[in-house]
Amino acid sequence: MPVAMEGPVCLVGNGANGELEVNPAALEILRGVAQPVVVVAIVGLYRTGKSYLMNSLAGKQRGESCPSPLPVGPGLEPGGDTKNDVWIFALAVLLSSTLVYNSKGTIDQFAMDQLHFVSELTEHIKVKAQGGDNVEEDTEFVRFFPSFVWAVRDFTLELRIEGQLVTEDQYLEHALALRKGINKKVMEFNLPRQCIRNFFPTRKCFVFVQPTSRQEMGQLDSLPTSALDPQFLDQTRRFCDYVFHCSHVKTVKGGIPVNGKRFGSLVQSYVGTIRSGQVPCLDNAVTAMAAIENEAALREAMAHYAAGMGALRLPAELAELSAAHGTHEGDALRLFMQRSFKDEEQEFQKQLVAGIMERYADILAENEAVSEQTCRALLEELSAAMQQRLSAGLYSQPGGYQLTNNPALGHLWSQAEEALEQFLAGKKAEAEAVLKADNLLTEAEKHVEKQKAEMLEQQRKVAEEKRLQTEQLLKDQERSHQENVKQLEAKVAEELASARQEAERALESKLKEQEAMLSERGAGSSGQSGWAGARTSGFCAHLLHCNSV
Repeated sequence: MPVAMEGPVCLVGNGANGELEVNPAALEILRGVAQPVVVVAIVGLYRTGKSYLMNSLAGKQRGESCPSPLPVGPGLEPGGDTKNDVWIFALAVLLSSTLVYNSKGTIDQFAMDQLHFVSELTEHIKVKAQGGDNVEEDTEFVRFFPSFVWAVRDFTLELRIEGQLVTEDQYLEHALALRKGINKKVMEFNLPRQCIRNFFPTRKCFVFVQPTSRQEMGQLDSLPTSALDPQFLDQTRRFCDYVFHCSHVKTVKGGIPVNGKRFGSLVQSYVGTIRSGQVPCLDNAVTAMAAIENEAALREAMAHYAAGMGALRLPAELAELSAAHGTHEGDALRLFMQRSFKDEEQEFQKQLVAGIMERYADILAENEAVSEQTCRALLEELSAAMQQRLSAGLYSQPGGYQLTNNPALGHLWSQAEEALEQFLAGKKAEAEAVLKADNLLTEAEKHVEKQKAEMLEQQRKVAEEKRLQTEQLLKDQERSHQENVKQLEAKVAEELASARQEAERALESKLKEQEAMLSERGAGSSGQSGWAGARTSGFCAHLLHCNSV
């Protein structure tokens, strides 16, 4: 059951030595979130109102009395640690399914310059563990990067371009338009815009008027809604509605959905890599997360099988054990498949199948032991009367041997026939003693022959029982193999479908972006906005995770 959060909890922060570190308390909360998560990161300059947007998404209205989910302190002052800022931005991109960039004023060159981190992403994030074609890897980023939202705060101008009213999205696309030319100045102008267009083909823009007077802006999070501009409140509502309805579940390479537990593993993997001085790699992070998840899925599936079989009352007929084994093995495999992913060469699945068969063999052996013990106890109970009569000398008379009729168990349990055979062999000496005391020797000899025939028949029944057991075990193994193949085929089909959807979304986004660029070239757009921008610098990030609907 998810842990209730009364307020923001620090997920990643800077320790005493300045290095990034993961908060164990936040990881514990994430472990309680079994559902797929939608992850929203809000990044931007110091004191640009990120907390208000995050609190609005979380349905809260309070100040930064406690750290934000992905903080670097309450905000970084101008001249802060640029390297740390870059890693925070990289983490926000890697971990989120929707990335919100929060700025003030307008989208102009100054705002673009403050978003220079986006042009450095390829230096701080790798897709593949093995080195490859940089161009090919660049095109891969779009498959795994989040959708992009630009939130422009304290927007005072009209949404007009060359005198024509435009939408917020048209305003953003106009600001991202590229200039023609190949000189250094043009290339510097185009670089951040080209990176945004390449890495984030799914883009959205929201502009917000100033919510209250400048004197009260410092208390924005604590002001009642009645003190805020109605237009600002409407813009905030539209922003939240878009994030809630259009943000996708966080996925990793292969279209694998991420729940709270997996998300925590991702955070630990990326932060650990950064701390080691390496560049975070999507391949490596997913592999590490898969190993943790698959190990947990293996333990969970084995525990489920053991609990189901452990509920059986022994001794039991082999057919009953076989049926129970088939049911609980199928359930365990389904449980494993639901949680596992990227199980290369079916390593963990093979461990599960082997573990189940080993446990089943132990149960069969235990059933035989209990069956034999139970049968022996019953035979001893049935033969107790014979022992009393032998002691009393009742068999030392004509026809006494005929009174020593063999007890019969029938097929009560799997070891009944073998136990009866062993019991009869153990009582052979007593039967011979009775025979010697029998005066009807001729009749007794007939009974001896009959006894030998019964012993031979008993041995045949024991052999037949063993043959049936071996045959049933072979059937169980074949059934297990078929169930394993069936579950594996379903899992492979599911993962292929997810990967196909991921590739189709990426292709659709890239085609859309290429069409837009061709259209711009045809129109001869210059892309220069020329509007005034924000006056602050520094960088911090906020991150919100919530269950998908």
